[in-house]
Amino acid sequence: MGEVELPDRIFAVSWNADLVHQALRAQTANARQPLAHVKGRGDVRGGGKKPWRQKGTGRARHGSIRSPIWKGGGVTHGPSKEKIFSLKINKKMRQKAIFSVLSRRLKDGEIRIIESADITEPRTRLLTDWLKTFSPKENALIIVRNENKNIFKAASNLSRVSVINAQTLNVYDLLRPAIVLIDQPAVEEISQHHHVN
Repeated sequence: MGEVELPDRIFAVSWNADLVHQALRAQTANARQPLAHVKGRGDVRGGGKKPWRQKGTGRARHGSIRSPIWKGGGVTHGPSKEKIFSLKINKKMRQKAIFSVLSRRLKDGEIRIIESADITEPRTRLLTDWLKTFSPKENALIIVRNENKNIFKAASNLSRVSVINAQTLNVYDLLRPAIVLIDQPAVEEISQHHHVN
């Protein structure tokens, strides 16, 4: 086991639960899709002609058979696909939240820096055998350089293992797994990519 020098501005940041929560809310809200949708009276088919004349029939007046009070008519006050769920958080705040999570997990002993996460072939068996050394039963997140293609392919069949590159760090992925494994060359890439103070 060797020693790795970790930058304090990334791995020695004080825990900020409110900021982490804000970043997590923004990330999950921005990934949300407005799937629930109903058709209003302007979206349903038909109803161009007035059903009957305004006066003289003895019936109530109506202008369209696609009114919300008619069967087959539009829906009033239903969910709309136009609803916007996105939340904004600036770059420095999001970055500080990522550093806060990395620092907290390192302090709690849930981050391990590994010398190399390279595997010779993109095979799931090779990856699972390699993971048994660090995380025999737990779910894990592996942070590697973008060039490490084999490990991305090998992890695609594993539901409890996820792999991200150093440039796509995010609060959601960092909070989920029981253990975080960081490829040693990826530490320098994290430091270079997240250079805003």
